[in-house]
Amino acid sequence: MKVAFQGERGAYSEAAAIDYFGENIVPVACRTFDTVFSSVDSGICDKGMIPVENSLAGSIHRNYDLLQRYQLSIVGEKKFRVRHCLITQPGVQIKDIRKVMSHPQALAQCEKYIDTLGIEREASYDTAGAVKTLSETNIRDHAAIASRLAAKVYNMQVLDESIEDAKENYTRFLALAREPKLVSHKSTKTSIAFTLNQGGTTPGSLFRAIGVFAMRDINLTKIESRPTPSETFNYIFYLDFEGSTQELRCQRALEHLSEMAPDVRVFGTYKSDNTI
Repeated sequence: MKVAFQGERGAYSEAAAIDYFGENIVPVACRTFDTVFSSVDSGICDKGMIPVENSLAGSIHRNYDLLQRYQLSIVGEKKFRVRHCLITQPGVQIKDIRKVMSHPQALAQCEKYIDTLGIEREASYDTAGAVKTLSETNIRDHAAIASRLAAKVYNMQVLDESIEDAKENYTRFLALAREPKLVSHKSTKTSIAFTLNQGGTTPGSLFRAIGVFAMRDINLTKIESRPTPSETFNYIFYLDFEGSTQELRCQRALEHLSEMAPDVRVFGTYKSDNTI
Protein backbone atom coordinates (compact mmCIF):
# COMPACT_ATOMS: atom_id res chain seq x y z
CA MET A 1 0.00 0.00 0.00
CA LYS A 2 1.42 3.37 -1.07
CA VAL A 3 0.62 6.12 1.44
CA ALA A 4 1.27 9.77 0.58
CA PHE A 5 2.27 12.31 3.23
CA GLN A 6 3.62 15.86 3.24
CA GLY A 7 7.26 16.43 4.15
CA GLU A 8 10.55 14.61 3.88
CA ARG A 9 11.02 10.98 4.89
CA GLY A 10 10.89 10.79 8.67
CA ALA A 11 8.21 13.47 9.02
CA TYR A 12 5.63 13.14 11.79
CA SER A 13 3.04 12.51 9.08
CA GLU A 14 4.99 9.43 7.97
CA ALA A 15 5.28 8.26 11.58
CA ALA A 16 1.51 8.67 12.00
CA ALA A 17 0.88 6.77 8.75
CA ILE A 18 3.04 3.86 9.93
CA ASP A 19 1.30 3.90 13.30
CA TYR A 20 -2.12 3.80 11.62
CA PHE A 21 -1.61 1.61 8.54
CA GLY A 22 1.26 -0.59 9.77
CA GLU A 23 4.94 -1.14 9.06
CA ASN A 24 4.41 -2.69 5.62
CA ILE A 25 3.29 0.46 3.82
CA VAL A 26 5.34 2.17 1.11
CA PRO A 27 5.61 5.78 2.35
CA VAL A 28 5.58 8.39 -0.42
CA ALA A 29 7.00 11.80 0.55
CA CYS A 30 5.27 14.81 -1.05
CA ARG A 31 6.52 18.38 -1.06
CA THR A 32 3.09 19.95 -0.51
CA PHE A 33 -0.32 19.03 0.89
CA ASP A 34 -1.75 19.61 -2.59
CA THR A 35 0.52 16.85 -3.90
CA VAL A 36 -0.73 14.45 -1.21
CA PHE A 37 -4.33 14.99 -2.33
CA SER A 38 -3.54 14.79 -6.05
CA SER A 39 -1.45 11.64 -5.57
CA VAL A 40 -4.37 9.83 -3.97
CA ASP A 41 -6.93 11.32 -6.35
CA SER A 42 -4.96 10.23 -9.43
CA GLY A 43 -4.29 6.72 -8.12
CA ILE A 44 -0.52 7.18 -7.79
CA CYS A 45 -1.00 6.39 -4.09
CA ASP A 46 -3.60 4.21 -2.42
CA LYS A 47 -4.04 6.32 0.71
CA GLY A 48 -3.03 9.70 2.14
CA MET A 49 -2.30 10.89 5.66
CA ILE A 50 -2.84 14.57 6.42
CA PRO A 51 -2.73 16.61 9.64
CA VAL A 52 -5.81 18.74 10.31
CA GLU A 53 -5.35 19.90 13.88
CA ASN A 54 -2.67 20.27 16.54
CA SER A 55 -3.60 20.48 20.20
CA LEU A 56 -1.28 23.48 20.67
CA ALA A 57 -1.20 25.27 17.30
CA GLY A 58 -4.80 24.70 16.17
CA SER A 59 -6.19 23.79 12.75
CA ILE A 60 -4.23 23.33 9.54
CA HIS A 61 -6.53 25.42 7.36
CA ARG A 62 -4.93 24.48 4.06
CA ASN A 63 -6.09 20.89 4.43
CA TYR A 64 -9.68 21.92 5.14
CA ASP A 65 -9.64 23.86 1.88
CA LEU A 66 -8.22 20.85 0.02
CA LEU A 67 -10.86 18.52 1.45
CA GLN A 68 -13.43 20.71 -0.27
CA ARG A 69 -11.51 20.88 -3.54
CA TYR A 70 -10.92 17.14 -4.00
CA GLN A 71 -13.48 14.34 -4.09
CA LEU A 72 -11.67 12.12 -1.59
CA SER A 73 -13.15 10.27 1.39
CA ILE A 74 -11.98 10.31 4.99
CA VAL A 75 -11.59 6.68 6.07
CA GLY A 76 -9.88 7.02 9.46
CA GLU A 77 -8.26 9.26 12.04
CA LYS A 78 -5.14 9.06 14.18
CA LYS A 79 -4.33 11.22 17.20
CA PHE A 80 -0.55 11.13 17.24
CA ARG A 81 1.58 12.14 20.22
CA VAL A 82 4.30 14.52 19.03
CA ARG A 83 7.61 13.79 20.78
CA HIS A 84 10.34 16.14 19.64
CA CYS A 85 13.89 14.78 19.68
CA LEU A 86 17.26 16.54 19.68
CA ILE A 87 19.15 14.93 16.79
CA THR A 88 22.83 15.22 15.82
CA GLN A 89 25.64 13.55 13.94
CA PRO A 90 26.74 10.30 15.66
CA GLY A 91 29.16 10.87 18.52
CA VAL A 92 28.26 14.52 19.12
CA GLN A 93 27.61 15.57 22.73
CA ILE A 94 25.15 18.23 23.93
CA LYS A 95 28.01 20.48 25.06
CA ASP A 96 29.26 20.62 21.45
CA ILE A 97 26.04 22.09 20.02
CA ARG A 98 25.98 25.75 18.99
CA LYS A 99 22.86 25.90 16.78
CA VAL A 100 19.58 23.97 16.41
CA MET A 101 17.50 23.75 13.22
CA SER A 102 13.86 22.83 12.72
CA HIS A 103 10.47 23.99 11.48
CA PRO A 104 9.48 27.26 13.22
CA GLN A 105 6.57 25.54 14.98
CA ALA A 106 8.84 22.85 16.45
CA LEU A 107 11.35 25.49 17.56
CA ALA A 108 8.53 27.38 19.30
CA GLN A 109 7.27 24.21 20.98
CA CYS A 110 10.76 23.55 22.41
CA GLU A 111 11.55 27.16 23.31
CA LYS A 112 12.25 26.63 27.03
CA TYR A 113 14.44 23.59 26.35
CA ILE A 114 16.48 25.49 23.75
CA ASP A 115 16.87 28.40 26.15
CA THR A 116 18.42 26.08 28.75
CA LEU A 117 21.03 25.04 26.17
CA GLY A 118 21.78 28.67 25.29
CA ILE A 119 22.12 27.98 21.56
CA GLU A 120 21.06 29.72 18.34
CA ARG A 121 17.93 28.82 16.39
CA GLU A 122 17.64 28.40 12.63
CA ALA A 123 14.29 27.93 10.89
CA SER A 124 13.94 25.11 8.36
CA TYR A 125 11.16 24.23 5.91
CA ASP A 126 10.47 20.90 7.64
CA THR A 127 11.40 19.02 10.84
CA ALA A 128 12.61 15.91 9.01
CA GLY A 129 14.10 18.15 6.33
CA ALA A 130 16.35 19.72 8.96
CA VAL A 131 17.67 16.26 9.86
CA LYS A 132 18.14 15.37 6.20
CA THR A 133 20.07 18.61 5.57
CA LEU A 134 22.28 18.05 8.61
CA SER A 135 22.96 14.42 7.62
CA GLU A 136 24.32 15.61 4.25
CA THR A 137 27.03 17.70 5.93
CA ASN A 138 29.94 17.09 8.27
CA ILE A 139 28.80 19.83 10.65
CA ARG A 140 29.11 18.58 14.24
CA ASP A 141 28.11 21.66 16.23
CA HIS A 142 24.55 21.79 14.83
CA ALA A 143 21.49 19.81 15.90
CA ALA A 144 17.98 19.35 14.54
CA ILE A 145 14.61 18.88 16.21
CA ALA A 146 12.41 16.21 14.66
CA SER A 147 10.93 12.76 15.22
CA ARG A 148 12.78 9.64 16.30
CA LEU A 149 11.81 8.18 12.92
CA ALA A 150 13.77 10.96 11.16
CA ALA A 151 16.90 10.03 13.11
CA LYS A 152 16.42 6.41 12.05
CA VAL A 153 15.83 7.24 8.37
CA TYR A 154 18.99 9.38 8.10
CA ASN A 155 21.21 7.31 10.44
CA MET A 156 21.56 10.12 12.95
CA GLN A 157 21.83 10.17 16.75
CA VAL A 158 19.03 11.00 19.21
CA LEU A 159 20.65 12.96 22.03
CA ASP A 160 17.46 13.75 23.94
CA GLU A 161 13.77 12.91 23.58
CA SER A 162 10.45 14.50 24.58
CA ILE A 163 12.07 17.94 24.70
CA GLU A 164 8.85 19.83 23.93
CA ASP A 165 7.73 22.32 26.58
CA ALA A 166 4.13 21.05 26.70
CA LYS A 167 3.86 17.28 26.93
CA GLU A 168 0.20 17.23 25.88
CA ASN A 169 1.18 17.79 22.26
CA TYR A 170 -0.98 15.82 19.85
CA THR A 171 -1.71 16.14 16.15
CA ARG A 172 -4.92 14.77 14.68
CA PHE A 173 -4.39 13.13 11.30
CA LEU A 174 -6.96 11.98 8.76
CA ALA A 175 -6.55 8.98 6.47
CA LEU A 176 -7.76 9.64 2.91
CA ALA A 177 -8.86 7.29 0.15
CA ARG A 178 -10.63 7.52 -3.20
CA GLU A 179 -13.61 5.49 -1.99
CA PRO A 180 -15.50 5.62 1.34
CA LYS A 181 -15.09 2.80 3.82
CA LEU A 182 -18.00 0.90 5.38
CA VAL A 183 -17.64 1.19 9.16
CA SER A 184 -19.45 -1.07 11.60
CA HIS A 185 -17.60 0.03 14.75
CA LYS A 186 -19.75 1.53 17.52
CA SER A 187 -17.44 4.50 18.10
CA THR A 188 -17.72 6.41 14.83
CA LYS A 189 -17.34 9.96 13.64
CA THR A 190 -18.62 11.70 10.51
CA SER A 191 -17.10 14.77 8.86
CA ILE A 192 -19.14 17.08 6.66
CA ALA A 193 -19.04 20.55 5.10
CA PHE A 194 -21.98 22.81 4.36
CA THR A 195 -22.82 26.31 3.24
CA LEU A 196 -25.72 28.51 4.29
CA ASN A 197 -27.74 31.07 2.37
CA GLN A 198 -26.12 34.52 2.43
CA GLY A 199 -22.96 32.79 3.64
CA GLY A 200 -24.36 32.20 7.10
CA THR A 201 -24.72 35.92 7.83
CA THR A 202 -28.48 35.78 8.41
CA PRO A 203 -29.14 36.07 12.18
CA GLY A 204 -29.64 32.64 13.72
CA SER A 205 -28.89 30.65 10.55
CA LEU A 206 -25.87 28.82 12.00
CA PHE A 207 -27.73 28.21 15.27
CA ARG A 208 -30.60 26.59 13.39
CA ALA A 209 -28.20 24.54 11.26
CA ILE A 210 -26.34 22.96 14.16
CA GLY A 211 -29.60 22.63 16.05
CA VAL A 212 -30.61 19.74 13.78
CA PHE A 213 -27.95 17.68 15.57
CA ALA A 214 -28.78 18.87 19.09
CA MET A 215 -32.46 17.94 18.74
CA ARG A 216 -31.41 14.36 17.94
CA ASP A 217 -28.80 14.12 20.75
CA ILE A 218 -25.92 13.99 18.27
CA ASN A 219 -22.72 15.33 19.78
CA LEU A 220 -20.60 17.76 17.74
CA THR A 221 -16.85 17.35 18.24
CA LYS A 222 -15.60 20.20 16.01
CA ILE A 223 -16.84 23.08 13.91
CA GLU A 224 -14.61 25.21 11.70
CA SER A 225 -15.42 28.00 9.25
CA ARG A 226 -13.40 28.86 6.15
CA PRO A 227 -13.99 31.65 3.60
CA THR A 228 -15.48 30.58 0.29
CA PRO A 229 -13.08 31.44 -2.56
CA SER A 230 -15.87 32.68 -4.86
CA GLU A 231 -17.76 35.03 -2.51
CA THR A 232 -16.27 37.67 -0.22
CA PHE A 233 -16.94 37.08 3.50
CA ASN A 234 -19.13 34.06 2.86
CA TYR A 235 -18.19 30.85 4.62
CA ILE A 236 -18.03 27.08 4.37
CA PHE A 237 -18.61 25.32 7.67
CA TYR A 238 -16.72 22.12 8.46
CA LEU A 239 -18.28 19.96 11.14
CA ASP A 240 -17.49 16.64 12.86
CA PHE A 241 -20.15 14.75 14.78
CA GLU A 242 -20.31 11.47 16.67
CA GLY A 243 -22.26 8.89 14.73
CA SER A 244 -22.53 7.20 11.36
CA THR A 245 -24.37 8.00 8.14
CA GLN A 246 -25.82 4.50 8.49
CA GLU A 247 -27.74 5.56 11.62
CA LEU A 248 -31.29 6.78 11.03
CA ARG A 249 -30.96 9.75 13.42
CA CYS A 250 -27.85 10.94 11.57
CA GLN A 251 -29.52 10.49 8.19
CA ARG A 252 -32.48 12.58 9.36
CA ALA A 253 -30.20 15.25 10.77
CA LEU A 254 -28.41 15.56 7.43
CA GLU A 255 -31.73 15.66 5.56
CA HIS A 256 -32.95 18.38 7.91
CA LEU A 257 -29.70 20.31 7.41
CA SER A 258 -30.14 20.10 3.63
CA GLU A 259 -33.43 21.98 3.94
CA MET A 260 -31.56 25.12 5.05
CA ALA A 261 -28.11 24.51 3.58
CA PRO A 262 -27.85 24.76 -0.23
CA ASP A 263 -24.76 22.54 -0.27
CA VAL A 264 -24.01 19.67 2.13
CA ARG A 265 -21.07 17.35 1.53
CA VAL A 266 -20.24 14.25 3.55
CA PHE A 267 -16.49 13.54 3.57
CA GLY A 268 -16.86 10.18 5.31
CA THR A 269 -17.76 8.13 8.36
CA TYR A 270 -14.84 6.48 10.14
CA LYS A 271 -13.79 4.90 13.40
CA SER A 272 -13.00 7.47 16.09
CA ASP A 273 -9.56 7.44 17.69
CA ASN A 274 -10.36 7.53 21.40
CA THR A 275 -6.86 6.69 22.64
CA ILE A 276 -6.41 10.01 24.46
